[in-house]
Amino acid sequence: MESNFIDYVKFFGRSGAGGAGSVHFRREKFVPKGGPDGGDGGRGGHITLKGNKQLWTLLHLKYRKHIRAEAGKPGEGGNRTGADGEDIILEVPVGTIARDADSGEKMLEILEDGEQLVLLSGGRGGQGNSHYKTPTNQAPRFAQTGEEAIERSIVLELKLLADVGLVGFPNAGKSTLLSTVSAARPEIADYPFTTLTPNLGVVEYHDYKSFVMADIPGIIEGAAEGRGLGTRFLRHIERNSLLLFMIPADSDDIASEYKVLLNELQQHNPDLIDKTKLLAITKSDLLDEELEQEIAKELPKVPNIFISSITQQGIGQLKNMIWDALQS
Repeated sequence: MESNFIDYVKFFGRSGAGGAGSVHFRREKFVPKGGPDGGDGGRGGHITLKGNKQLWTLLHLKYRKHIRAEAGKPGEGGNRTGADGEDIILEVPVGTIARDADSGEKMLEILEDGEQLVLLSGGRGGQGNSHYKTPTNQAPRFAQTGEEAIERSIVLELKLLADVGLVGFPNAGKSTLLSTVSAARPEIADYPFTTLTPNLGVVEYHDYKSFVMADIPGIIEGAAEGRGLGTRFLRHIERNSLLLFMIPADSDDIASEYKVLLNELQQHNPDLIDKTKLLAITKSDLLDEELEQEIAKELPKVPNIFISSITQQGIGQLKNMIWDALQS
């Protein structure tokens, strides 16, 4: 079944051209030779992005391959300005970035609910001939044409906004943890890449407080170069305030696995290394106390905790650790 989560769309956009100014002269019954009274052309329609916190996917834009705003209307006699072309307002999730599809240049970014930014500006309307009257030219027979439309191929990318991003290889227990601590119900199974789309869950904390956790599809070594599911999902981690690394207790080498995960993030975006990091050793119900103590001696120097989503071991303490880290 096709997923409703779409975090990348591409379309051809064209703003509206400006309307032409009017060449017109005042003509009334007793004024056979009135002066120029041609009005200005209307502005062409903008294509605008508007943030909507109720949206979490770009699915509604997936099949809109051409988006064209209306052109401005030409000016008229009697100094009447032409009507502006109707703007097109595209509502997008908060966290949407617009890029030029050809150059990759970032054009704008929507960061707040209700924020409205112009993606492609409509052309200005041309001035009518009434603007060009001079002492030496009382009857100008020309006006300004409107500005041309702007055409561009546009890419919209969505980066999820979440407080906590879960980072780990496939089968690290990320989806299981999310389903344990929140109302989210991601697909869970014992094979790689069960999670093919990011899942968001709201984790309830004490006194009606909460934080948002994002289950990012599993990283594999080489993801930063596009292997596996590649950088398409790594970009979602960029917006997380805190990164929770998850490595299963039955891993051959937890410290080595942690280094590989860090390396993938660093190659994708070096700034990710500066984020607050916690480490959860998952599936700890497989360990006895003695083995847990042995593993603890070899762990990387990062705040860590042993947890089990099955037995609830350490889950309460983990939520406390996350909350405290988010407040610091």
